[in-house]
Amino acid sequence: MGLFGKLFDKKICDVCGGEIGLLGNRKLEDGNLCKECAKKLSPWFDDRRHSTLESIKEQLAYREENKNAVAAFHVTRTLGDATKVLLDEDAGKFIVTSASKWQETNPDVIDFKQVTGCSLDIDEDRTELMRDGKDGQKISYVPKRFRYSYNFYIKINLNCPYFDEIRFRLNCSTVEMETSGGLLQGVPSKPVDYREYERMGNEIVSTLTEARRNARAEVAAANAPKTAVKCPYCGASTIPDASSRCEYCGGALNN
Repeated sequence: MGLFGKLFDKKICDVCGGEIGLLGNRKLEDGNLCKECAKKLSPWFDDRRHSTLESIKEQLAYREENKNAVAAFHVTRTLGDATKVLLDEDAGKFIVTSASKWQETNPDVIDFKQVTGCSLDIDEDRTELMRDGKDGQKISYVPKRFRYSYNFYIKINLNCPYFDEIRFRLNCSTVEMETSGGLLQGVPSKPVDYREYERMGNEIVSTLTEARRNARAEVAAANAPKTAVKCPYCGASTIPDASSRCEYCGGALNN
C-alpha cells in the first residue's frame, strides 16, 4: 500500500472500537482515539499525544465517576465573570466552568486540598499612539501617548493525576485605556473595569488559598495521634470520638 493509501486507511478507535472518520483521529503514544472519546477527556488535559492508551482509559473512567461528583455538587458561592469558580464549601470542593448549564458539561470536581497554589497574572500590552506628520509620516505626540491593553488570568496549580494546572481568562473582553497627553504623563489611574477584575482575581486567589490551608489543617488534625482523657461522667480513660464524646458513655468531653 502506498503513502496515499496509508493516509486514507480506515482506523479504529482503541477505546470504543468505533471507526474513525477522515481527519477524526486523535493520535496517542501507542494507539488511536476518536474525536468523540477525546471530547470526554478533561478540558484541562493537554498532553494527549504523549499519553498511553491505558492512561487515557483510566482518565475516561475517572471522568465517568466525576459525573456522580457533579450531581452531588451544591453551589454555595460563585466567583468570577465569564469563567466562574463555583464553590461547594460544605463538601470542600470547587469547579471551574464557563457554561451556564454546567451540570451538562461534566466539569472536573476538585478538592480544596488538591490546590498547591493560586495566582493572578495581569498581561499588559502598550502601544504608542502616533499622529500624522508631514509627508504622511507618523510622529510621536509631545508628551508621548499610549494605549494600554490588559487581560487578567487566574492560574490554579493542582495535585491531580491528569492535569496540574488550570489557567483561564477572567475578563470577557480586553480592558483598554489611553493616556490623554497634555500635562498627564506616565500611566494614568486604572479604569473602573480594571480595578473590578483585579479585585475579582484577588478574591479568587485569597479564597482558594484559604480553603486549601483550612482543608490541609483539617487533614493534619485528623491524622494527629489521639490522646486518652478521663471522662468526667463515667470515669473511664477514653479516646474522644469525632464529636469529642466519650467512647463508652457518650458524654461530651472538653479536652
